[in-house]
Amino acid sequence: MNISELKDICSQVRRDIVRMVHAVNSGHPGGSLGCTEFFVALYFKIMKHDKRFDMNGKSEDLFFLSNGHISPVFYSVLARTGYFPIKELNTFRLINSRLQGHPATKEGLPGIRIASGSLGQALSVAIGAATSKKINQDEKLVFCLCGDGELQEGQIWEAIMYAGAKEIDNLILTIDVNKQQICGSTDEILNLGNLNQKMLAFNWDVIEVLNGNDIQTIIRGIEEAKSKTKEKKPICILMHTEMGYGVDFMMGSHKWHGVAPNDEQLKIALSQLEETMGDY
Repeated sequence: MNISELKDICSQVRRDIVRMVHAVNSGHPGGSLGCTEFFVALYFKIMKHDKRFDMNGKSEDLFFLSNGHISPVFYSVLARTGYFPIKELNTFRLINSRLQGHPATKEGLPGIRIASGSLGQALSVAIGAATSKKINQDEKLVFCLCGDGELQEGQIWEAIMYAGAKEIDNLILTIDVNKQQICGSTDEILNLGNLNQKMLAFNWDVIEVLNGNDIQTIIRGIEEAKSKTKEKKPICILMHTEMGYGVDFMMGSHKWHGVAPNDEQLKIALSQLEETMGDY
């Protein structure tokens, strides 16, 4: 797909996000909107993945979402790439739905490999999957996404230390650096310091993507990360995004971390997002 087509997909995914969260007056639009380009780049351009979903994931790239509260963007992209019917997005967060507020495996939703949203855990799982691929001489890669606020969890740093020490070099971790979390900015709540220097100190290779809301820029960043794999170091992409990107009144504010738009706000949001693939 060319850049124009990918931008069109991003616009539609953002429409899905705000409509899903509005419909049940529950969910996390801010981070979902901010990570849209990343998910679209990964699933429509970068990863070698099979929509005939198999939990073993042999001979395909794998993705693990750690900050599971941004499930709306994950569900939209999975549906739009054909993992399950697009109309199923109508069931987001409903009782007995496969589209729970935080992704879960019990419901058997294609594309979901682990339950996530209990923050700090998925990088450990991703390391396990990457190690399994190395043992089985599977050349495909493992991708993981974490939020920056999530780095305040201790388990993340245990996993970062382990991956660097054990040279897990078929792993690409992306950190969404939007500098916002549910109660305020990360600087205010618990300052993360210089993430670039910290990752380097743990024997990771680091790529900084200064505009993660530009589809071309994030594609270049992930492709660069892929080119650095198999060199005795795991790769970290520090992806700078803006929470709520694409909807002007949500942008840059932690207040939209976990708040649904009301009817009038939904109307304004949709007026700013072009319908390009047809609403569900």
